[in-house]
Amino acid sequence: MLMLDPVQTVACGGLFLIAGYAIRARVPLLSRFSIPAPVIGGLLVALALLACRQWKVTPVHFDTAFQQPLMIAFFTAIGFNASTSLLKVSGRQIVLFLGLATGLAVVQNLVGIGLATAFGLPPLFGVITGSVTLAGGPATGLAFAPLFTQAGVQGAPSVALANAMAGIICGSVIGAPLATMLIERLKLRTPQSLDVAGSAPAMPPPAPAAAAANAASAEEQTYAGLRSFVLILLAMGIGAWISGGLGALGLTLPSYIGAMLVGALIRNVDDHLGWFGLSLRSIDIIGNASLSLFLVVALMNLHLWDLTGLAMPLLVNLGVQSIVVVAFCCWPLWWLMGRDYDAAVMASGFVGFMLGTTANAMAVMSSLTERFGPAPRAFLVAPIVGAFLIDFTNAIVITFFINGWK
Repeated sequence: MLMLDPVQTVACGGLFLIAGYAIRARVPLLSRFSIPAPVIGGLLVALALLACRQWKVTPVHFDTAFQQPLMIAFFTAIGFNASTSLLKVSGRQIVLFLGLATGLAVVQNLVGIGLATAFGLPPLFGVITGSVTLAGGPATGLAFAPLFTQAGVQGAPSVALANAMAGIICGSVIGAPLATMLIERLKLRTPQSLDVAGSAPAMPPPAPAAAAANAASAEEQTYAGLRSFVLILLAMGIGAWISGGLGALGLTLPSYIGAMLVGALIRNVDDHLGWFGLSLRSIDIIGNASLSLFLVVALMNLHLWDLTGLAMPLLVNLGVQSIVVVAFCCWPLWWLMGRDYDAAVMASGFVGFMLGTTANAMAVMSSLTERFGPAPRAFLVAPIVGAFLIDFTNAIVITFFINGWK
């Protein structure tokens, strides 16, 4: 058996990550459904190991010691994006949209628990197939999987991956037809003028820091990236103390919560006082790279054979959850978000990230606007909620259910 240490494991993950991008570029179906490249690359390894297991061979062992730090780095970067100033731009609709998404996350868990109980499975199985992997996606599912394993859910990482991947496909397939039906049946039209009172607010002008970064020297850009990297590490370090303190109080929380909160605090202090000079571009690059490597390493080490016997519960759960999300979009989301063209496009994005990921939501919304015209309010509200705000509220919802049913 080939034994890979943590560095070699991440390096191997990087190779399969690049392979995932190459495969997606050459397979249109994968691009159409916005299947993440890390998932493609990681699944290649997981499927290969599954085949080897049938032959009673274990060719390689991965040391995933760096998996958790990479995961925490990604969610810390998410925290740095949680700016209260963003809520001032179409704030009422953002708060309302977030409230609807959070409410549906609770419903997803209740539905999951009910179906799990009907199949004779533990209630927490319904939670991990609820908002953990549907509203949360594969990253949140894999981040919470160790907690579910400790609570007695067998094969939690594999269940999380399977449900998240199926949700991504459903979100991509359902979102656009739902919005198209609303647009065509109700003869909705894109706003002709964005200056009319009550219409979508103007997009904020590009931040001066972003314009300055374009003209910055290579040295300045390097320093901005280094500063961002150090701030993320600082947030992770302080966040570890906070998470440890919350754990000492008896709360079951994912390890990234403390770092995520510290990142949000640093961002909002910088917005008001300018103490840190954050480079959000650098933070996003570091966060996205950490997410990609975390996902591919986590998936390479998945035990897909743990899914034996769970196919039917997973399929029934996904079918019912999809119906619930569609019903939620038709009412109350459609009515509360304005019953107009932007609301229809927002509904498609809502399906995308409540069953899959924000990437699904953006892909579905883009396909609609290419056909029917721009929807500026939808592209302001949905990404802000889907990209990071729902991660905060969903973590609270998941933690409540874990502590209530453990």
